[in-house]
Amino acid sequence: MCMRKRSVFSLAICLVGLVDALTPNQLRVLGPQGVNLWKLDKNTPIPTFRKEHEFTFQDSEQVPLNSESKSKKPEFRAQWFKQPLDHFDKHSKHTFHQRYWVNTRHYKPRKGAPVIVLDGGETSGEDRIPFLDTGIVEILARATGGLGVVLEHRYYGESIPVSNFSTDALRFLNNEQAAADSANFMRKVNFDGIAEDLTAPGTPWIYYGGSYAGARAAHMKILYPDIVWGAIASSAVTHAALENWQYMDIIRNAADPKCSAHLVNAIENIDNILINGPAFLRRPLKNLFGLGGLEHDDDFVSVLESPLGSWQAKCWDPAIGSTAFDDFCDILTHPFGSISSAALELPFGHPDRMVIAEDGYAFDVSIINYGRYIKAKYVSKCPKESTVEDCFGTYDDEQYQDTGLDQDWRLWLFQVCTQWGYFTTAPPDQKLPRIISRLLTLGYESKICKQAFLPGVHFKVPPLPNITAVNALGDFDIAADRLAIIDGEVDPWRPDTPHSDDAKDREDTVLRPFKLIPNAVHHYDEYGWLNLLDEPAEIRKIHAEMISFVTSWLKDWEVLHGVQP
Repeated sequence: MCMRKRSVFSLAICLVGLVDALTPNQLRVLGPQGVNLWKLDKNTPIPTFRKEHEFTFQDSEQVPLNSESKSKKPEFRAQWFKQPLDHFDKHSKHTFHQRYWVNTRHYKPRKGAPVIVLDGGETSGEDRIPFLDTGIVEILARATGGLGVVLEHRYYGESIPVSNFSTDALRFLNNEQAAADSANFMRKVNFDGIAEDLTAPGTPWIYYGGSYAGARAAHMKILYPDIVWGAIASSAVTHAALENWQYMDIIRNAADPKCSAHLVNAIENIDNILINGPAFLRRPLKNLFGLGGLEHDDDFVSVLESPLGSWQAKCWDPAIGSTAFDDFCDILTHPFGSISSAALELPFGHPDRMVIAEDGYAFDVSIINYGRYIKAKYVSKCPKESTVEDCFGTYDDEQYQDTGLDQDWRLWLFQVCTQWGYFTTAPPDQKLPRIISRLLTLGYESKICKQAFLPGVHFKVPPLPNITAVNALGDFDIAADRLAIIDGEVDPWRPDTPHSDDAKDREDTVLRPFKLIPNAVHHYDEYGWLNLLDEPAEIRKIHAEMISFVTSWLKDWEVLHGVQP
């Protein structure tokens, strides 16, 4: 992390070090601009596109050619389970192979030995293997003598059933099909090297998920209560929403107050210039950020939103968590040139805080620092042969129409555009303080759905996502016996979980755990250390509570099935 006390020279060195890759979470939050940043990180040549509207299904009789891909832990080898592409069409013969990994370290053969399955969610299942090794799957499997599993989500990682990601090819990527995958796996899987039949409902399965996968865990308990004995929904976004303005409001309230105030004031000043100010000031303002050639003002402010998604990348484990948001705040509030630390304590816009830019116009030092950060971390990625419009413009529809399998940004975006929503917009109340521009509207953030997903022969993306398909399963009030709800106090996704301020409060019981981890961000309970005693107090506490209620649930299963202790 960049330290607060340093010279201008050392600050420049720190800025150079900030040029790093966009995280998957940032891609999910940043809409069309997130796709642009994804392309820059992947070094994808911006002018080249493949428009593959015709597609074929992958040959299901063979596992993928790269099925021997090495995980970070050789102990966990990839295994494959054959799934129908369409669970609801009895005439469909298309199938694909779904990838999974197994932890047998602590498995003790006996009636009632549980299977702890972690839903891979909207990323490659390989990204979830740490949870099989030291995280929540390992923790619960060790405590219960059970089997641990990570199950990759259809279309993600190597569980890909189609030859491209066109609109038609993606039509089987939805909540209903993915839930049916999990249910079919639970009912029919045979684990290599294990003689016992561990299929559900004859075996107690505990279904875990975090974030989108957390919502899936909750949904599995509602949709398939006969085979899901227990479920743990961590940071579970069970409330789908078109506009997700509260995401940034959580960050505004939880961030360092000085940083938050600088952001609020900077964005208000930028909005005033772009919306109400004289036209001649727009170019000098954009020049501060290295974006003078960016045509559309909403594209400009969407680039400015980019650092904020890194809040979600915080984690209690320093080996995993990102300090990017804190680094951004550190730079935003750093003295510059003749502007001293004392001057930064003065009100925004005070003469002693103003810096004369190259164009001869004066701007507050926080805007100057904001611009320097954006130039160093994002604009610097734009190839020299490209313009900033090439790199950061979002009005060229064609740049979002490559449907190749390497364009995996299309997957979660398709789910957003069809069922989930979560378009990051400014607060509807313009009087509410904000850290993103009010130019970031639903229309701007959702236009990529029409740009990226052209109407197919078999499927068309709706004008707005059908969020009712998600919310009908319980929304804020989703509940069931042996369904645990666990959230983080300062998780920007908390407004979309049952711990939202808009949801009813609940009692926390063993049968229906309802837990909020203080000062935690996104699914903090999913991470773990082999020695739980070394974990921070709040994490150690939640893990102990999870072991306790899962153990209790399993005792209930044993009683129901006449298993003698």
